[in-house]
Amino acid sequence: MSRDSSAASAKAIFVVAVVAAVLVSAVLAPVAYDYGTAAQSDGTVSVITVSGTISSTTVDGISEDLRDARTNESIKAVVLKVDSGGGAVAPSERLYLEVLRTAEQMPVVASVQGVGASGAYYGMLPADEIFVLSSTQVGSVGVIGSGGTVPVPDSVIRSGPDKAQPTTDQRERTVESLKRQFVGRVMEHRGDKLSLSREEVAYAKTYLGPEATQNGYADQIGSLPTAIDRAAELAGMENYDVARQEPPNSFGVVLLASQTENGTQIYKRSDRTNGLVPVTRPLMVDEVPHYDPEVAANASA
Repeated sequence: MSRDSSAASAKAIFVVAVVAAVLVSAVLAPVAYDYGTAAQSDGTVSVITVSGTISSTTVDGISEDLRDARTNESIKAVVLKVDSGGGAVAPSERLYLEVLRTAEQMPVVASVQGVGASGAYYGMLPADEIFVLSSTQVGSVGVIGSGGTVPVPDSVIRSGPDKAQPTTDQRERTVESLKRQFVGRVMEHRGDKLSLSREEVAYAKTYLGPEATQNGYADQIGSLPTAIDRAAELAGMENYDVARQEPPNSFGVVLLASQTENGTQIYKRSDRTNGLVPVTRPLMVDEVPHYDPEVAANASA
């Protein structure tokens, strides 16, 4: 075997080894346990992260964590670790329903780290208590939708005049209906604590932590550990463990590259095309580079 072929084989083995390490870490990283005392544990508080844009993908993961909490006999309470400015309407409602279902079975406490607004605030409404920091912003009880009517080309055949072309009035009615639902659920879950009227809630303002605790959007100023302690107290636990559910980490590791005339080209999987595309900008922290054995073999040759 030549020196060049040996080096190529070594590169291929290295790429596979890195992939294996990342895959293992992606499986193991999401759950970490804290063991606070040597005494017999009364149960576990599950800390579930709600961060970034509320989308179908993020809610899929959060929903799975909440289902695990409901079906795990050792978990007695849940803390939602929130840092999100909201997102799409349907995923936000899904999050709300999953949290509501969980709160019907065990104590749920929300701890807002930075922002808990719009869809994120909607999602944590069923929590027994909401903890915020002095710098936290919560609220924005409202909906944003696009308006106007986009002309449909004459070549498009439609089964009805409103198909794929809702009018501005129809869009406004949809947004108004969604707003009433959002405001209604705020009043349902927080109404007895709010010092604001329904109309004032509908203004969709955001409030800093101290003001939020005064007007009833939140309950207390406190850190995440304080929220965890409170959740354990509500569950009747003196000695307890903490299981932290975190999103998988990609570690920014490059898994696939090939040599071109202009240097090294890096590839990643495209969500839009479900295929490989060249990386033309730095990878975001939640983007996992893609590994393909056939392309890796060519890249290592």
